[in-house]
Amino acid sequence: MDDLVSARYRAEELWRKAYAHQMNGDLAEAIELYGASIEAYPTAEAHTFLGWSLSFLERYAEAIAECYNAIEIDPEFGNPYNDVGVYLMEQGHYRDAITWLRKATIAPRYDSPHFPWMNLGRAYEKIGPWAEAIRCYRRALELEPKYELARQALRTLIARMN
Repeated sequence: MDDLVSARYRAEELWRKAYAHQMNGDLAEAIELYGASIEAYPTAEAHTFLGWSLSFLERYAEAIAECYNAIEIDPEFGNPYNDVGVYLMEQGHYRDAITWLRKATIAPRYDSPHFPWMNLGRAYEKIGPWAEAIRCYRRALELEPKYELARQALRTLIARMN
């Protein structure tokens, strides 16, 4: 049991270092450290954030594969569902993205549940119906009233409709 606790601790330590590198723009080091974290003890978070780092390099197929790994480890973790949706949108696959973003909105474990609602709004704004985009932006604001990106998207879309 001590080996398992030690592996988890080491994995979390590596994940924190990877995240710091990612936030500082050092993606190569972040990717390496996320990989080391996964080797020490695979977590949904490490796979998801590795995917996020890969997405900054437009390596979307690999990023999506990492999200699938995360979902396999913890299907209740919302981030990878949202991220798959975003990566699909980045590739112009808005309709496919909606399925993943909807899953993210109902995930039991998600610290920022307003993100998938915002992203759903973006998808619907692109392909319609706009009324659904407005509903999604409003839901994002209900969950996070200070979310200015959603507020601006809502205002802009309403202005476009008038």
